[in-house]
Amino acid sequence: MHFVFRLALVISPILILSPARAASPEDRYIAARDAAIAKFAKLSNDNKINEAVDKAEAAARDELKGQLTAILSETARPGFAPAQLNLDTLYKGDMGFGMLDGLRFDADSGRDGAKIGEKRADGSFVEPKAHIVVTTETLFTRWLHAHKSWWDKGSKNVPQQIEPALKFEGLYTQAISTDAAVINFNELPVAKPSAASLTYGFLAGRTQDSTPEAADEVFVAVLANGKFYIAYGEIEPAVQVPACAAIRADYNKKADVAAEKLERKQISKAAYDKLGDLRQQGDDAFKRCFVQQAPQQPAFAAATKQAQSLLETAIGR
Repeated sequence: MHFVFRLALVISPILILSPARAASPEDRYIAARDAAIAKFAKLSNDNKINEAVDKAEAAARDELKGQLTAILSETARPGFAPAQLNLDTLYKGDMGFGMLDGLRFDADSGRDGAKIGEKRADGSFVEPKAHIVVTTETLFTRWLHAHKSWWDKGSKNVPQQIEPALKFEGLYTQAISTDAAVINFNELPVAKPSAASLTYGFLAGRTQDSTPEAADEVFVAVLANGKFYIAYGEIEPAVQVPACAAIRADYNKKADVAAEKLERKQISKAAYDKLGDLRQQGDDAFKRCFVQQAPQQPAFAAATKQAQSLLETAIGR
């Protein structure tokens, strides 16, 4: 007993004098971000949002950008503008809140070399043709954990393990998309660089409703050298499979006919319900067909090459 007591006296001062673990730069970034979010949430709840507060919110994002710039030490990419913060907003109620903590490089030109901001013939404006988002693997993991129940109950949320998370299209919607859902059409056979521990690429499109008929973007996600990258951009030509689109069109036609028959009382409600959701059935059939047939399209090989090039630009090769 005396020995144990004397040993405790020796050990105790060591425990007392040991300094607390110093906060890492990533810890300080998260603390600063969360403090800013709480500050602007209170101002919003108190109905005190005005021009001065908006300027303060922009200044807070600039401060966060400075912290991430120091943490990541990322060099410029040829053909891309200087990095900016990937977070669109620190206001909780805004569209785009909760995007991936990282820096984003936007291409300095649009598709076919068009100048950013120019007005197209269809009335739209030229957007950057590609983007690269980079963060640390630690910040990405923390972001995943923060998003484990991001969407409402009943909706599938992002997996908590990195490899399955990369294959979940909702990750990309939450991480980079502010106005439309990202659709994963097909995995792309991109080659994993020697510096990478994990790579995943896919054909993509965006939607606010039904699945689009063509894949006009590629996405690649990479873990390399302690960092996590998401690179995405428009592709030319888009990948389309007319035969698959025809299958969905046939289902939609059947849905229209059934709805018309129900309205005219030519079939009962029970008979109509028995048909099920024909439009959803058509969408599902379209996706299955696309997965099977897209790799045989010439545009698929071109999309894979474009994804590979974007991947190598992202990690600085």
